[in-house]
Amino acid sequence: GIVYTTETRDRKWEVATAFEVVTGKKLWETKWEGSTSVPFFARSNGDWIRATPTLHQGKLYVAGMRDMLVCLDAKTGKKIWSRDFPRELKSAVPTFGFVSSPLPVGDAIFVQAGGGIIKLAANDGKILWHSLKDGGGMYGSAFSSPTVTTFFDQKQLVVQSRTALAGLDLENGSVLWKEKTPAFRGMNILTPCQYKNGFFASTYGGGSFFFQLSKEQEKYQVEETWKTTVQGYMSTPILLDKYAYLHLRNQRVTCIDVETGKQTWTTRPYGKYWSMLSDGKRILALDSGGKLLLFNASPEKFDLVDSRQISDSSTWAHLAHTDGYLFVRALDK
Repeated sequence: GIVYTTETRDRKWEVATAFEVVTGKKLWETKWEGSTSVPFFARSNGDWIRATPTLHQGKLYVAGMRDMLVCLDAKTGKKIWSRDFPRELKSAVPTFGFVSSPLPVGDAIFVQAGGGIIKLAANDGKILWHSLKDGGGMYGSAFSSPTVTTFFDQKQLVVQSRTALAGLDLENGSVLWKEKTPAFRGMNILTPCQYKNGFFASTYGGGSFFFQLSKEQEKYQVEETWKTTVQGYMSTPILLDKYAYLHLRNQRVTCIDVETGKQTWTTRPYGKYWSMLSDGKRILALDSGGKLLLFNASPEKFDLVDSRQISDSSTWAHLAHTDGYLFVRALDK
């Protein structure tokens, strides 16, 4: 019955707010100092808090721009703990902010921050391990969010770091397998999508790829089965059956057969950024210009069912849906 939002206010404060779903009544608001400004050439894409917060077991985990992770009580907004990774780990403050969304798994939280991948205890924020450390490079940690999957009966964390796609042991952070993924200055943004025993990935400045995993004598093997020059931008694709529906750097949308790498259709340009949801048959997309689009997930053609302008201001936050409600976060609201 509660919806949570985040914002940067007065170029100084980062703010998390809880609203009652049915009435929109504000239930609580918590703020902390932590905002920062991105480089001038990227400011048109937003100069505010970026990561989608995560709700888990009564706690709300919010990633702040200055590589800070804040844990709040979801009912009251009271701060339970926070971690300032640059101060504690002597890592660089990320140029574009903390973008990767926190991932809860059991009693742990995984984040891509501090120039690497970090596992923390959910109850008190204690750092349990820090893996794939690369210092963050020019722009800080990669923007892609981690996921959890099981390969060959082994549960593992899958991350798209600044330089590689990798599988990590959940308990100790050791690298189980790793494959280089080229990207412009390490700006890996999309979260890779699993298809059978492999992953579809698309990087800014690098192209699109499919990596097939196998395991022989307890050792993982990774093979790049195809590669194209098609570049995803910032929107994690929707993967249905064997087709990936991907918003591109050139603002078009395409459908890719992940078994072959072939594009089955590509649209005209739409908004600069999309967020997407799917019910398994259709895809609902929100572009950064405030337009909501509904289209059938068809590999044959871009089959637009309906579209509606729902906001006159920018809509960069990811769509949220639950219990028959759709939530849109507009820049001026």
